Amino acid sequence: MTEPVAPAEPIRPADGDETDKTDEAAEVRAFWQRLGLPGLMDLHVHFLPPPIERAVWREFDNGGELIGRDWPIRYRFDADERLRLLRAFGVRRFPTLPYAHKPGVAGFLNDWSRDFAAAVPEVLWTATFYPEPEAPSYVEELVRDGVALFKVHSQVGRFHVDDPLLDGVWEILADSGTPVVAHVGSGPVGTPYTGPAALARLLRRFPRLRVLVAHLGAPEVADFVALAEQYDGVHLDTSMALAPFFTDPHGGRGGVDAALVPRLGALRQRVVYGSDFPTLPFRYADQLGWLAALDLGDDWLRDVCWHNALRLLGTGVADS
Repeated sequence: MTEPVAPAEPIRPADGDETDKTDEAAEVRAFWQRLGLPGLMDLHVHFLPPPIERAVWREFDNGGELIGRDWPIRYRFDADERLRLLRAFGVRRFPTLPYAHKPGVAGFLNDWSRDFAAAVPEVLWTATFYPEPEAPSYVEELVRDGVALFKVHSQVGRFHVDDPLLDGVWEILADSGTPVVAHVGSGPVGTPYTGPAALARLLRRFPRLRVLVAHLGAPEVADFVALAEQYDGVHLDTSMALAPFFTDPHGGRGGVDAALVPRLGALRQRVVYGSDFPTLPFRYADQLGWLAALDLGDDWLRDVCWHNALRLLGTGVADS
C-alpha cells in the first residue's frame, strides 16, 4: 500500500475564476478517504501540447460537428494550475491521452507526452498511433521503451480500429499486453467510424487485446458491456458516461440504463474510473457522486477508483 497523500497545497483561483476549488478539493478527498483509499487513479485525463490543446478547446467552444452542443470547459486553466488541482483532489496517477487526428502527427504528440511524463511524477506515459504504414515501427519502439498505455479516438481520427494499416500494431499490443484507451462509442456525436462493430471485429481477430473503452462506450453502453462480458481484456472507463449531459438517460441513473447497472456490478474488476478532466462541463466532484449513486457498494467503488487501474497497468504505477 502506498503512503497517504500529503495535505494539499492551497489552490489559488485562476484569473477570472470564482469556483471555490479548495472546497471542491476537500469534497473529492473526503470521497476517497471514506473508502480508505490512498487517493484516486483517474485514467481519463488530457494534457496536450499547447497548440493542439487550444485547437481542441476551440472545437468545444464552437460546438463543432463532433461536439454537437454548447460545452463549457469548467477547468480551463493552464497546465500548472491543472496539475495543482489534480494533486489537491488526491489523484495519484493520471495519463495525458494524446490522440492523433491525421497521418504524421503521432510522432509530435508522442514526443511531447514522453517529455511531459518525464517532468511530472504523477503522469502515466501515454502515446497514440494512427493508421499509417509506419505505425507498427513506432509503436514497437514505444512498447520496448516502457510506455504505460495508448489512446486512440476513432471519432476524431475518422478511422475504424480494425483498419488493415493497424494490423501490425494490434499484433504488437496483443503480445505485450499494453492497454489502449479507445474512444469508439458514438458519444457525443456518432460518425460512420464509431459504434461497437469495428471493435467487435477486431477482438475476434485479437482476443487478447487489453482495451479500455472510453465513456463506457456511451451511448452504446449495452453493446460494449457485452464485449467486456465476452473478452477478459476489455475494460470500461466511466468518464462522462454517468452524466445526463453526455447522453440522454433512458430511464436509468444518469446516462446509463438501469438494467445495465447490475451488469456493471458484475464487471467489478473491469470498470475503471475516468473523469475526462479538464474538459468537463460540470464539477469533478459531481462525477464521483454519480458513481456512488449507482449503489453498487464500497468494495465496487474501491476497485473502480483504485485497484482496477493497478491491475490493468501494474501495481508499480502507484509509486509516484
